[in-house]
Amino acid sequence: MSAKPLLELRGIDKSFGPVQVLRDVDFSVNAGEVTALVGDNGAGKSTLVKCISGIYSIDAGEIIFDGRPVHINSPRDAATLGIEVVYQDLALCDNLDIVQNMFLGREKRSGLVLDEPTMEQMAAETLAGLSVRTVTSLRQHVSSLSGGQRQTVAIAKAVLWNSRVVILDEPTAALGVAQTAQVLELVRRLADNGLAVVLISHNMNDVFAVSDQIAMLYLGQMVAQLRTNDVTHAQVVELITAGRSDGLGLTGTNGAGRHDTPPTETTPTGADR
Repeated sequence: MSAKPLLELRGIDKSFGPVQVLRDVDFSVNAGEVTALVGDNGAGKSTLVKCISGIYSIDAGEIIFDGRPVHINSPRDAATLGIEVVYQDLALCDNLDIVQNMFLGREKRSGLVLDEPTMEQMAAETLAGLSVRTVTSLRQHVSSLSGGQRQTVAIAKAVLWNSRVVILDEPTAALGVAQTAQVLELVRRLADNGLAVVLISHNMNDVFAVSDQIAMLYLGQMVAQLRTNDVTHAQVVELITAGRSDGLGLTGTNGAGRHDTPPTETTPTGADR
């Protein structure tokens, strides 16, 4: 565990009109670790990620990156810092091949034409660095790939640009057992390569298989962020569904929750999952 978090959020508030979705949220991510972000539907996970990635601006609080305060006002600001998000829909184009997808919008050029050899080499090196062996050709169209292979390409695309923080939104959703195992192995490898990884998942088995820390949101509040080895499956479920468990959470002394009673759930329709 690193001495200080690579990414730290302190006292984050976010409202949509009269509806407060995030309330005084603290959250930290360490380089070389997988931090699972879990919570029930409407807990605020997606809103928190969109604040980190610059899609939403925060109303209050501060964001610390690599030890210094930063302002993330757009996805470009997040990308400049090295924060990349792989959303659940993957944002891949079926009619393009792997190389074209990995460089979409960031193509390398040689004069007036695309520098295809350089892009293909960089794509190959990125996949090799992640020990990806399930892709047979970099010129395969994404439409021909399996769900696990698509997820692999999306993750490789995210780490291609010297990323330091990679946020993965439900990377194993709708995958089979074998493909899930491959993706989880890749998630673990990202952290082992020194990246800070945020894993959003509803699958507790996946969370306990690969995470070093688990951060638990309940109705817009971070009720606890604990080392995975220090919490049980049952405690995590109670914390995300009731906000408290065995002295942890909203009535605990771990510092994550500062309210004796949970807030009223007022998440606007469509604002979060």
